Amino acid sequence: MDKLLMLLLFSVVWIMVHTLQIDEEMAMRTLFEGKHAVNRAAHAAAQQLDPLALSRGEIRIAPRAAAEAGARYLQGNLKIDETGMPLRGSKLRERAELLLFKVVDGDESFPYHYRNEAFNYEVTLQRPGVIMIVRLRNPNVFRMLEPIEWDIKGAAEVVY
Repeated sequence: MDKLLMLLLFSVVWIMVHTLQIDEEMAMRTLFEGKHAVNRAAHAAAQQLDPLALSRGEIRIAPRAAAEAGARYLQGNLKIDETGMPLRGSKLRERAELLLFKVVDGDESFPYHYRNEAFNYEVTLQRPGVIMIVRLRNPNVFRMLEPIEWDIKGAAEVVY
């Protein structure tokens, strides 16, 4: 009887440790997918050049087109709608928030050093580019982990 009770107790502990491991792995996967999505969105936004400025020989990013391209790529990669709410098939369960979208354009002198104390983020751009910060929340399945929030940062430059 003692051995049966001990086996039952160890089984419960093993299942709890296993669910904690699964929760941690899902959190890391969500973080990595979020980072890739932010990087892709920033890159897509940074490639939206202003055709009028380009015809004058200036490399400038079209802010509106950049914001639209960045949002579109973020929505497609994270499977969220225009408001940041997850769609069917998304790994997220809560709203993704775009905290910062900054276009660093030809008005600045390069290399341009961007620093944001609020998000503890620094980046140096060698040419015009885009900086994005998105907040994601971990969709923990088993509730073994405390809720986790990430402010995922990304930056990209114009490629030419």
